[in-house]
Amino acid sequence: MEKDIVNIGKSVVIKGELNGSEDLTIEGHVEGTIQLKDHVLTIGPNGRIKAQVFAKSVIVLGEVTGNVTASDKVDIRDNGSVDGDIISPRVAIAEGAHFRGSVDMQRKGGAAPQAQPGKPAADAKPAPAQAQTQPAARVGA
Repeated sequence: MEKDIVNIGKSVVIKGELNGSEDLTIEGHVEGTIQLKDHVLTIGPNGRIKAQVFAKSVIVLGEVTGNVTASDKVDIRDNGSVDGDIISPRVAIAEGAHFRGSVDMQRKGGAAPQAQPGKPAADAKPAPAQAQTQPAARVGA
């Protein structure tokens, strides 16, 4: 069975709350909130979004102004633009894309793994205030 793709055309303007339980492509203008918790949201090249976005995966080819939260991935493609904060475990920003904001790459299932004592991460630069010589947990303390 072929999966239906729902499109919001470039002449369509939506103001308010947009909820759905299927994948969605937006070529028009949306202002407000977009929630597709378990589905893929694609902002097409003509799409102009001024909204808080919540989806499983977000693909940006147009413009997004607002915070983007994805449980799987945010992908800003060539000529795509995001002006807002991103929260997602995976983020891809293509060469030629625009992004202004912060990225929080929260991992599923909790905290990031700790570096082994005496082995700093490859790109980590230890700060004097963070220098630790003791292991994180002691037995019998």
